Amino acid sequence: MTTPRRTPLDPGALRLGYGTNGFANHRLGDALTVLADLGYQGVALTLDHDHLDPFTPGLARRVDAVRRRLDALGLAVVVETGARYLLDPWHKHAPTLLHDDADLRIDFLRRAARIGADLGAEAVSFWAGVRPPEVPAALAWQRLVAGCATVCVEAEAAGVPLGFEPEPGMLVEDIAGWFRLREALGAPPGFGITLDIGHCRCLEPQPVPDCVTAVAEHLVNVQIDDMRRGVHEHLEFGAGEIDFPPVLRALAAAGYRGLVAVELPRHSHAAPAVAARSLDFLRAAAHAASTTAATGAADTDQHRTTDSAPLLCSRGGSTPGSPVLRGGLQSKGGG
Repeated sequence: MTTPRRTPLDPGALRLGYGTNGFANHRLGDALTVLADLGYQGVALTLDHDHLDPFTPGLARRVDAVRRRLDALGLAVVVETGARYLLDPWHKHAPTLLHDDADLRIDFLRRAARIGADLGAEAVSFWAGVRPPEVPAALAWQRLVAGCATVCVEAEAAGVPLGFEPEPGMLVEDIAGWFRLREALGAPPGFGITLDIGHCRCLEPQPVPDCVTAVAEHLVNVQIDDMRRGVHEHLEFGAGEIDFPPVLRALAAAGYRGLVAVELPRHSHAAPAVAARSLDFLRAAAHAASTTAATGAADTDQHRTTDSAPLLCSRGGSTPGSPVLRGGLQSKGGG
């Protein structure tokens, strides 16, 4: 969502959260308790069959219970909509806004907007989807714009900001694509961007901190994880190529006050330990960013170069050594 110029803050003041898609083997209530006990300030809540199913009977009561639990634990929340098999038990993420039968996806996103409002969510996040091979590119784009317009109306009525996420391999996969979509929609004020820091390293042509700066006034949601150039695989911090203090410094300089939520959807098998390590890492990175900012030291981001080589992304982030060209059939690497 476009906002007035924000006042910069100290990197140590950034609010850290964790995605519940990285706690898939936990009951939602238990996951929230673990994250609060660790010291997280918020959660990125993926609506899924086992975590606040939006199609379950008695939904209003369940939403109210989750809202009360979040409040009791002092956790802020954003709503994520990237569940893999919620809408189709056979096909990951299907249907999307690009399919012939997109009604179920639109219904889901409208429900997500209402749930987000009832939870007091800071944003509701969603993406385009991979273009089905039988759908021409022009038609897919038309469907995306129309679907997003419908969701924007619902979100505006509910009073919740939308964060559209560029996703490697999807119809809108980069920041330039997000700007094009925003323009096609008429730049609605409630249509912001969800920026995944790992994706910036994966495929954006500019350095990661510059990506943050480029969309600063539109940021409503930030996902954070490590990643390597050209490989769409969500990695624990330190396992990829990103230098995080400059990234956190850029978020702070932008005055971003939303959640910065860890996005590790393939780490549920060790969720509490991974969440603890992630928080320790980000706190240390924020401290380093604060120290550098205070001393006026030069930016040392080792990846502040422009990468123009052809990009390869591992298929869905789950098949090392099996790369596909950028724009190929892959979605939500590690998701």
